[in-house]
Amino acid sequence: MRRHNRTAFRTARAILRDDAEAEEAVQDAYMQAYKSLRSFRADSRLSTWLARIVANEALMRLRKRTRRAEIMPMQPDFAEGGETAFAEMHTRPEVSAERAEMRRLLEAQIDALPETYRVVFVLRAIEELTAEETASVLQIPAATVRSRFFRARSLLREALALKLDVASEDAFSFGGEKCDRIAANVLDRLERENR
Repeated sequence: MRRHNRTAFRTARAILRDDAEAEEAVQDAYMQAYKSLRSFRADSRLSTWLARIVANEALMRLRKRTRRAEIMPMQPDFAEGGETAFAEMHTRPEVSAERAEMRRLLEAQIDALPETYRVVFVLRAIEELTAEETASVLQIPAATVRSRFFRARSLLREALALKLDVASEDAFSFGGEKCDRIAANVLDRLERENR
């Protein structure tokens, strides 16, 4: 799980645009993967297979959310989580504060992309999946992945100019406590189910 947590989280986060819901989707996807492990045929890499399960889980949650007629804002709320981010920025050196701010701006612009571009961008640029792997995860042609990725990059470049390259490596940070929490929750669920 630790090897694939970041990719799984980022995939779910790109689709759901919500950290907590993405964590839950990843945990449910791990449970599904565990139960389906015998059916893994190794036609693709394990990471691609897991990413497909995560994407399916996240898309299912998104469809449920849409059915409940929740309205998702066109532009993300920059104030969301702002107090925590603000406190963190002021306890770090100035360089870290600048990186955190640019990361926040990048994440907000990625969230503002249309869904078809956003998911492709996260998988290709942030997770560094190939066009073929992304196509496999999203079940679309590789040519479509390439064109959507090109368009997403153009849109982001227009919105962020030079800030994109500086902030992209930290986009949707994931690790430490969050990674440990997901692994612990999945292992807990597996233990309960195997009793």
